[in-house]
Amino acid sequence: METMLETVTISVAPGLAHQALLEQIIRQGQVQVVFQPIVQLADGELYGYEALVRGPSDSILHSPVMLFEQAARAGLSGVLDQVCIAAILRQFALRQLPGILFINVIPDTLLSADVSVEALLGLLQLNGLPPQRVVLELTETRPNAGYPVLRQVVDELRRTGLRLALDDLGEGFSNLRLWSELRPDVVKLDKYFVQNIHADPLKAQFVRSLVDMARASGALLVAEGVEQAEELRVLRELGVAMGQGYLIARPQAEPALVHHYPLPRAPQHAGDRHRPVARDLLQEVPYLTTAHSCEQAYQMFAASLQRFAIPVLHERRPVGLLTRHHVLETFAKPFNRELFAKKPCMALADARPLLVSAEMDIQSLSGRVVEAEQRYLVDGFIIVEEGAYLGMGTGYDLMRLISEMQLSAARYANPLTGLPGNVPIGEEVQRLLEGDRPFVVAYVDLDHFKPFNDHYGYGAGDDLIRELGRILLSQLDMTLDFVGHIGGDDFVLLLQSCNWRRQLQAIIQLFDQRVQAFFCAAARHAGGYHIADRGGQMQFFPLTSVSIGVLPVLPGRFRSHYEVAAAATQAKKMAKKQEGSSLFVEAREFPVLVRPTALAV
Repeated sequence: METMLETVTISVAPGLAHQALLEQIIRQGQVQVVFQPIVQLADGELYGYEALVRGPSDSILHSPVMLFEQAARAGLSGVLDQVCIAAILRQFALRQLPGILFINVIPDTLLSADVSVEALLGLLQLNGLPPQRVVLELTETRPNAGYPVLRQVVDELRRTGLRLALDDLGEGFSNLRLWSELRPDVVKLDKYFVQNIHADPLKAQFVRSLVDMARASGALLVAEGVEQAEELRVLRELGVAMGQGYLIARPQAEPALVHHYPLPRAPQHAGDRHRPVARDLLQEVPYLTTAHSCEQAYQMFAASLQRFAIPVLHERRPVGLLTRHHVLETFAKPFNRELFAKKPCMALADARPLLVSAEMDIQSLSGRVVEAEQRYLVDGFIIVEEGAYLGMGTGYDLMRLISEMQLSAARYANPLTGLPGNVPIGEEVQRLLEGDRPFVVAYVDLDHFKPFNDHYGYGAGDDLIRELGRILLSQLDMTLDFVGHIGGDDFVLLLQSCNWRRQLQAIIQLFDQRVQAFFCAAARHAGGYHIADRGGQMQFFPLTSVSIGVLPVLPGRFRSHYEVAAAATQAKKMAKKQEGSSLFVEAREFPVLVRPTALAV
């Protein structure tokens, strides 16, 4: 600590509140350090800790917000950072915490003449911490000296083994620039985008984009502020690797020395039981522990020609995977049996097996396997529940199940759009009803479609229907919503997104724009066209529009999908009574639904 602070001279501007207290905290190093675990979201495995700093417990500057705001007003942020870094390293080493240590630091601290690479390395060595175990977490602040200078300092720190994280991504204007300039090893997602992500499709889409960016840049994405099981479920499905928050563990001065945090499962609904998940691929595969030898692994493979892999467990947690071809090929080489027989079986195991949660849906699982190395299709993957071993799944069974799902979907799909037809629509409605969850049915129908079809031909009519299908898919969140094609120009949407009204209004607006291209210039100019009716009389028809009848569905209101279909049809008829494209929400029988706290009607 003295190495980094010996040249510091504190000059406090007069008139600033609490300046004397801040000066005392800095000079005497009176900061309190707490640690919050960061875990793998797939299984709760500990990755490391973020160190958080507070002022003295009996002080008005105890709150970190007040402490660092006061330091910023006094121009002492960098000095306070130096004090915090020294205290954090000392406490982390004292408590002998495992994993990686995340330390918050503002960019200007790294650019300070008082914080050299040698000083940081000296503090690490003093506390017995190798640089590889420390991640410097840059808070969202524009560096005063500019990005190129900061990049030089960061590159120098990286050469020592230290890693870089970008904090609170999405909170401010400049951290995307920092990501591009500095190429951090870890990116921390601001808690705003995590809170209620399960009910906000826009947040989910934002995080999905960040997951893709993180993969492209080779960065590890960490979600902050995970507080609900549903948030955890969505983050897992989107592919976010790590997380921290009150749902996992609160910050503590003396955190428990555990390597695994049991993560809660998201609330299950009766209607979810028909959706295939990784558990449906479960095979009970015998396992070995880290105490078993390579000879015992060889004997297990030799005893069964059908045994393709053997998981290796430590205290019920999978830590490796033995594969048949690797073990047998190794033992077949001269002198290798004598060399490996008595060694622990982990000597021949893959120490990075693919672990998947039992409740991961098949679509997410297939994406995870495809993104992983090709060998996982052959070797299989380990299925866990809250980090504990359940069994294994194979790439063959995964592909077979996906093929069955695709065949089933194709069997009942509408041939014109490829969207699910009447049978899967009815099944999906029934599933939602049995799940006792609110949802919204939107019945979509084209107005004046028959005269358009008669005048411009069935080919143009088919093109218009397909265009409507594309518009519907483009404006909905397919992780939450469902699009079905009843037939002809009729579609059904089953919506669980909280912003469904905005989605439907966007559909109408987009359709009214794109439908113009299906009419000739004269019809567009006149707002319609004349064609002869069955009696030979010329009749004027307006341009094709779209009507959407909306039926909010509360738990217990309908007993079957037949009742829902009948009520949704009435809502559509009410929508079609209005001129032009229209949206009608049936709320006469469900007055509670018009309240924002219900379904945001």
